[in-house]
Amino acid sequence: MKALRTGIVGVGNMGFAHALCISDGRVDGMCLSALCDINEAKCSTVSEKFKVPVFKNFEDMFSSGLLDAVIIAVPHPLHAVIAESAFRHGLHVMLEKPEDVTITAARRLNETAKSSGKVFGIMFNQRTNGLFARARDIVRGGKLGELKRTVWIVTNWYRTQSYYDSGDWRATWSGEGGGVLLNQAPHNLDLWQWICGMPKSVTAFCDVAKYHNIEVEDDAAIFTRYENGAVGTFITTTGEFPGTNRLEISGSLGKIVLEDGKLKWWRLKTDEREFRFSCGGGTGDIPLEYEEFTQSEPESGHRGILQNFTNAVLNGDSLIAEGYEGINELSISNAAYLSSWDGNREIQLPFDEAEFDSKLRLLAGKDSLKGNNKSVQSAGGYKKRWQVRW
Repeated sequence: MKALRTGIVGVGNMGFAHALCISDGRVDGMCLSALCDINEAKCSTVSEKFKVPVFKNFEDMFSSGLLDAVIIAVPHPLHAVIAESAFRHGLHVMLEKPEDVTITAARRLNETAKSSGKVFGIMFNQRTNGLFARARDIVRGGKLGELKRTVWIVTNWYRTQSYYDSGDWRATWSGEGGGVLLNQAPHNLDLWQWICGMPKSVTAFCDVAKYHNIEVEDDAAIFTRYENGAVGTFITTTGEFPGTNRLEISGSLGKIVLEDGKLKWWRLKTDEREFRFSCGGGTGDIPLEYEEFTQSEPESGHRGILQNFTNAVLNGDSLIAEGYEGINELSISNAAYLSSWDGNREIQLPFDEAEFDSKLRLLAGKDSLKGNNKSVQSAGGYKKRWQVRW
């Protein structure tokens, strides 16, 4: 295979940006071969700009013989069904986050992907940030000792009302499947579990329309418990400015803090669990070392994920973010919704998927703002708001 012939389903903000990136030659070994969108105006615009075949039906594009791989950038509830079709047509798949809106759909997609034998990637572009990769190495490598506490305040996902009005699928249970936890924070939820591992339970408060005229949550606070007794807190919103992005992880061998483009690391020379019972003083200072890492260069972001995906197909490279892993962060957000819908009760993982699906269907059937918004054609590349912002 000389080049990975790639199509894109959905040419809105993200799909258009991916098309620009590929057509500009920024992904070695990948070429843009076809596009698909149900919007006739978009089809006309992208056909003229990119000079590739444009389809209105994704099944027709998948069976055209023009593709080796596809990027799927459509509203969240369509992710799994379109990706499954692509795998059945023998295509490699790069899927925009989240994997879908329910882990039921994500689990079914994962099974289809495994049966296909094709490469399955997901657009967790913030994994390409070197500070998060270093944090993962520290925590997963045991250098922080036993996990005690994680606290992530990520409130710099600010959005205006016009943002939510930019598409009739946005900010509805039926069109988007959720709010800040399904659209913006999947990046952080993924990084959270990627670094610290999956919790065993979730308790959450998800406030609907706290700051915007929408159908879904724009403010969420999540409390988690881990198998070893550690706890975690995750706070996010699209309604605060200026926001904060600060991740603190504490363990028996010290702590790390990621903030302002830096990773600060306090390393204890003695495990706190030992010092606690051996120190004769009432408080005591444990000897420690301090090290600081600066984000020396920006993450490669979306382009980096596309390059890695191309290299995985052409050369067998390991994926930075396998599509199968999308079910992890989605399990956390699904559990958070279920907790909030049911009096903020503690939800054990795994939870009752049928219960979640049933309650989501009821909410989707009650959407009242559908049809009030306009669909806006994107005309630009990757936006700064999609990168890690400190």
